[in-house]
Amino acid sequence: MNEILKTTLLGLFFGTFGTTLGGFLGIVINKNSNKFLSFILSFASGLMMAVICFDLIPEALGISSIYGIIFGILLGIISMIFCDIIVQKRFNVNSTEKSEKNNLLKTGIIVSIGLAIHNFPEGLAIGSGFEASLKLGLSLAIAICLHDIPEGISMAIPMKNGGMKKSKVILYVILSGITTGVGAFFGAIVGSISESVISICLSFAAGAMLYIVAGELIPESNKLYKGRMSAIGNMLGFIIGIFATKL
Repeated sequence: MNEILKTTLLGLFFGTFGTTLGGFLGIVINKNSNKFLSFILSFASGLMMAVICFDLIPEALGISSIYGIIFGILLGIISMIFCDIIVQKRFNVNSTEKSEKNNLLKTGIIVSIGLAIHNFPEGLAIGSGFEASLKLGLSLAIAICLHDIPEGISMAIPMKNGGMKKSKVILYVILSGITTGVGAFFGAIVGSISESVISICLSFAAGAMLYIVAGELIPESNKLYKGRMSAIGNMLGFIIGIFATKL
């Protein structure tokens, strides 16, 4: 029981530390230009695409059939569509200025929901890693912590610029990281958890993130700024994401 508690606490610490640090950075960054916001959102989209392509889906394909992966991805996309509809209704206004702010706020909230979903299988990986060996568990936890930092930034900046209070932004950021600890708990309890369950969790997270990239981050980024900077941010995020997944 002590080992399970230790693994859960480690997963919780590493899962929340990276996103929270990113959230604080997002709050203290005072650049409010559309060009900079577009760069951050497109950077986050590139980073997420790298995680989907080189981490989540290959890992899921290694332990399950293609049909289970497609099912998990579709489930993740459908779930995020429902989340999007609910959040959109909550922040629907008529004023153009307010609509721009609310679009940013909605994007930030959708990203935080998606990352919370994405962090659960990461926690499973940490928990299972610690069950295999201390070295594997720690290396996974540190790698996840590092790539959570830009994710925290991509969450915090649109919420802050959308008019949300700084304290509430940090709360959302922390809450999105807590699911890593929950995942680590289940990963530690069921060290030999069914591979098909892990595969569905990974592909579900991939589907949720795919919807965030295609349905939120890229459209919002292009709406804010139509220059070359958004494309540069996307490519830079993708390249850095490749390194992050191979740490």
